[in-house]
Amino acid sequence: MTVLYVDADACPVKDEAERVASRHRVTMMLVSNGGIRPSRNPLVQIVVVPDGPDEADKWIAERAGPGDVVVTSDMPLAARCVEAGAQVLRPDGSTLTTANVGAALATRDLMADLRAADPFRQGGGRGFTKADRSRFLDALETALRRALR
Repeated sequence: MTVLYVDADACPVKDEAERVASRHRVTMMLVSNGGIRPSRNPLVQIVVVPDGPDEADKWIAERAGPGDVVVTSDMPLAARCVEAGAQVLRPDGSTLTTANVGAALATRDLMADLRAADPFRQGGGRGFTKADRSRFLDALETALRRALR
């Protein structure tokens, strides 16, 4: 049975994911350390994990596998889920696969090293746009259709 796992802490597309999951009648697990507003939707389950580093990631990685879809911005989690056979999407709609997750993980590590080397480095990533939200909706629709086949 297909499950949609959402790494819910700071995820900007929870509502969009719920709409698509509901349309396909797929169980959606919102996994976080807390602070997520409950949904009245019976397909949406809120999973609150203990406080601590990467607890939500561990919970998702232990369960996601072939036929499941995972939404996350966390590259180590994405790598583990891809390795387990799940489809992985970022909130901007980009797909992570065996072909590109290694490069995404390496880029993440490189950027962390650069930030550590220059603590006065200013700026962050680009803002989340309507185009990102639209790409996510299209990508999730495609991923869930693929998973349900």
